[in-house]
Amino acid sequence: MATRVERLQALFAPLSIDSFLVSSPSNQQYLVGASVMSGDGYLLVTAKRAVFITDARYQTELTQVIPQIPLVITRSYLQAVNDVLEADGATVLGIEDQLTIREFEWLDEHLMTDIVPLADVADELRQVKEADELAAIRRATQLTSAGLEALFTVLKPGMTERQVAQWLEQWMQEHGATGTSFPTIVASGVRSAWPHGQTSDKQLATGELVTIDCGFYVDGYTSDVTRTVALGDPGSELKAAYQAVQAAQSAIVAAVAPGVTGDELDRIGRDFLTERGYGEAFIHGTGHGIGLDIHEGPNIGRGWPDIMKANEVITIEPGVYLAGRGGIRIEDDILVTSAGHEVLTTVPRNLIIL
Repeated sequence: MATRVERLQALFAPLSIDSFLVSSPSNQQYLVGASVMSGDGYLLVTAKRAVFITDARYQTELTQVIPQIPLVITRSYLQAVNDVLEADGATVLGIEDQLTIREFEWLDEHLMTDIVPLADVADELRQVKEADELAAIRRATQLTSAGLEALFTVLKPGMTERQVAQWLEQWMQEHGATGTSFPTIVASGVRSAWPHGQTSDKQLATGELVTIDCGFYVDGYTSDVTRTVALGDPGSELKAAYQAVQAAQSAIVAAVAPGVTGDELDRIGRDFLTERGYGEAFIHGTGHGIGLDIHEGPNIGRGWPDIMKANEVITIEPGVYLAGRGGIRIEDDILVTSAGHEVLTTVPRNLIIL
């Protein structure tokens, strides 16, 4: 099996390049097979080799973490990029969109090679997961599911949104998570109608909906799960909206399979909610890929042509947001399989009334 670096090199001819500068820490981690995020520098891949350009602060650590990748130790990273390109006879360098304007201007001024911006080259390699990646995502999703179910046993009126988030994050860390992939969202009452409302010191109250959106890392890979629960009876209007979101999500998930596009999946849920009068209240995309990052390809939303492939892991997360009343989002992590799909999230999807 070709290494990940070799798979990147195999793309050089179709892309009309002969070298590629990897500045994204997640793409670096993917290509070398280990986290280099505590380091600092660039992964430079030419047709002849791959080197990691860094400084002496990280030499000992990275020699052990990525022994298969030669290090170039320097205080002038960009000059080292130039030197390696010249030594290997490279003429066209592909770059990611992670570079700063200052970095790009230096390269543009000093390199003898041509520069070609290619934003998604390594990112697209990452979309289809290998067995070890799938195992890590499965562990992350299972642990997050267990954490949410544990949270529901203590969630009650009077807790603040911040206390809820802190409780969940502490539980996850105590049970094996290494960190969050984004600040945990806890939005209650009318604030649940804010899709990405920041967690606040607002107290939870009886009769409110509480939306909890969280992602946690296990073995370098993340989950992304959302549940909306009720603290007592939220009323017929919000219960009806919940049932519509749950039914829409079930319809979308049922259609997940290789060959379906992100636009087609989005249309299933959006048309369903529109028919039930909630079309204008579904104000975001339907999902995205997850892996080393919380947002990866493929994209699932209006107009996205991304085609689902086996061994991709995606989220399906329709929502309805009624300003001044409350909002509902249900999000699960879905493995695309050769035969269809597998739901990795195990938290119940029906409305939980605590």
